[in-house]
Amino acid sequence: MTVSLGPPAKMQADAIRFQQQGFPFIKVKLGETLEADVARIRAIRQGIGPNHPLSIDANQGWQTAEAAIAVLQALAPYRIAHCEEPIARHLFMDLATVSAASPIPIMADESCGDEHDAARLIQLRACPQFNIKLGKSSGLHRAKKIVDLGAAASMTLQVGGFMESRLGMTAAAHLALTHDAIRHCDFDTPLMYTEDPVVGGIRYRAQGVIEVPNVPGLGAVIDEQYLRNAEKRVVE
Repeated sequence: MTVSLGPPAKMQADAIRFQQQGFPFIKVKLGETLEADVARIRAIRQGIGPNHPLSIDANQGWQTAEAAIAVLQALAPYRIAHCEEPIARHLFMDLATVSAASPIPIMADESCGDEHDAARLIQLRACPQFNIKLGKSSGLHRAKKIVDLGAAASMTLQVGGFMESRLGMTAAAHLALTHDAIRHCDFDTPLMYTEDPVVGGIRYRAQGVIEVPNVPGLGAVIDEQYLRNAEKRVVE
């Protein structure tokens, strides 16, 4: 479950709530100043303790490689599993420098859109981890190519998503079961929705467990009744 960017006290409260709900892994959004981001992680660690698995996502927020390295080094005492996309994706040539100096493993996200990006990052030895999303790769076929490239390079992989419903996340969950190199799953956005228009698909259980349907295809469709009752707009 993801802790959104905000004041340290609010982020601490959210992390404590997610820990109490049984989520085995918590991701924290960062990407501002060194002082602000360290204060956020310090508060979260004070709330959930030193051992609960924690990762961070800068969302390209740190402006330079030097700035990213400074924050990552300052966060070293807080036992961070990995950091997603510390710098802007167009600065991918600097990612190897960040990885070499960071005590926290770097995971490429926005800079790894398809298999060509993945091959380039591997050649540059830019990072040890990839975050794979169907919305970036354009589907299962090319996403699996990224998986195969990353696995061949002995990388640790994550499958995530954007703001998909359980329909999209069901497809992502099927992908996540295709290789042992995929060690992390980030499928929390359907839990933030106020409505669920999907019939079938993955199911969220206690302690962060996700059940995947064992049927042909995705095993998920949009509820026809929901579509019939949805607001309609005609563009002429």
